[in-house]
Amino acid sequence: MTQTRAALRPTVLTALLAVLLSVLLAPPAPAATAVSAASLQEVTGFGGNPGALRMYRYVPDGLPAGRPVVVALHGCTQNAAGYASGTGWTRLADRWGFSVVLPQQRSGNNLSQCFNWFRNNDIRRGQGEAASLAQMVDRQLADVSGDPSRVYVTGLSAGGAMTAVMMATYPEKFAAGGVVAGLPYGCAEAAGSPYVCMYVGATQTPGQWGDRARAARPGYTGPWPALTVLHGTADYTVRPANMTGLVEQWTDVHGADRTADVSDTVAGHPHQVFRGPDGNAVVETYSLTGMGHGQPVDPGTGDEQCGTAGAYFLDVGLCAAYRLGKAWELG
Repeated sequence: MTQTRAALRPTVLTALLAVLLSVLLAPPAPAATAVSAASLQEVTGFGGNPGALRMYRYVPDGLPAGRPVVVALHGCTQNAAGYASGTGWTRLADRWGFSVVLPQQRSGNNLSQCFNWFRNNDIRRGQGEAASLAQMVDRQLADVSGDPSRVYVTGLSAGGAMTAVMMATYPEKFAAGGVVAGLPYGCAEAAGSPYVCMYVGATQTPGQWGDRARAARPGYTGPWPALTVLHGTADYTVRPANMTGLVEQWTDVHGADRTADVSDTVAGHPHQVFRGPDGNAVVETYSLTGMGHGQPVDPGTGDEQCGTAGAYFLDVGLCAAYRLGKAWELG
């Protein structure tokens, strides 16, 4: 049975649900891609940490003040070091000059170290894991004198679902988010079950999706973070219908329609851009043709290449971290 922090005291049913979801959303961290321990620094004392998470960070040598911050959330059974290296985020941080916050789940919170995207106590503003992640952002900005207007959040699978959580619950902290093989905010509740959400998707109108995000930050008038979604068309763990839900949720939040303003291909994969009323891109999608459940990477030394192929780091000729970094004007 999953061991949880004492404050949550879940029921036996909730604990069993957490275990089952941990198995279903469990991309193992490839040992061969783990970054060296010296490359990452663990940070303690970053706030009350009600979600009992661990904080790691990567700060390139000589990083000046006023640079962006990227928060990168690993998938189930992964860890901060493996995700940092496998995705290519640390390599890009060195090249372009930004720092990376790498939260890490504890097995005491979730047996397979998934971020708890489906538990109400962890996806509400001021509570649980969402609050811990917000505290990490504040600590990082203070320590490296980062630019608070250029903070971004991204993640894979359960980490992608938590990316949507942070965009909804703390929109003022993030300029944009990148969801990789993840799910819309409030999907488990909307579908009535995390399994239905993952395997089918929730039946919601765009307005209902948008209302779920707006309810996470009552009274907030914007601006809301822009969203980029990358999802495999052959993902049978988190169905591509969840990308559609994310598009509907965040175009509605931004007051945009659901007719793409740009439809083209990037590295052979369908790509769309949706613009808001002011003409700025507010939602962007990449449908990775034939890709299963994982993080798209493009290993190599070329300008657009990054990441290391391995379990759930899938070489499809397109690197998610690079595409997100370009969308966010990091380099």
